[in-house]
Amino acid sequence: MSEHEPTAVTNLDIYGSEPLPWSRPRDLLPESLTKMETPVFLGTASPDGRPHAAGIGAAWHDGEIYFTSGPGTRKSRNLVANPACTISIRLPGIDLVLEGEAHRVTDNGTITQLAAHYAAEGWPAESDGEGGLTAPFSAPSAGPPPWHLYHFTPRTAVGVASAEPHGATRWTFS
Repeated sequence: MSEHEPTAVTNLDIYGSEPLPWSRPRDLLPESLTKMETPVFLGTASPDGRPHAAGIGAAWHDGEIYFTSGPGTRKSRNLVANPACTISIRLPGIDLVLEGEAHRVTDNGTITQLAAHYAAEGWPAESDGEGGLTAPFSAPSAGPPPWHLYHFTPRTAVGVASAEPHGATRWTFS
């Protein structure tokens, strides 16, 4: 998302605060997404429109957000039918909801890079050489390996500051 700079900024604050700069959440994402204690949730919709939310292990790599999911999970099945989704993250001093699309990564070079990234952060993932990731363990809800890797592309983001300077802002990306 380092390449994703907003093309429009909308101040949502009703108390007179200035719009928040995009740099505030953007600069917190690299470190926050390496911490297991950072809550990150993926929101998807089933083909019949039912919402679904699930915690995910997101990674920040080269300015982009990636996450994994077992192919048999509801979130993966929902993304196959409709790639539109949200990612919600509690960052230090600001809650961030990103709206966009997630698409499965099948390029083995990218998968190998992300496996190394995850391994460096403590999850011993490896590319299975066939478009998936494998490891000795994963989240209990992930299903059996191999797991798919997804790349998230933001369309909009809403940030609500819980620390000074306060404010609420929507950023739109092209």
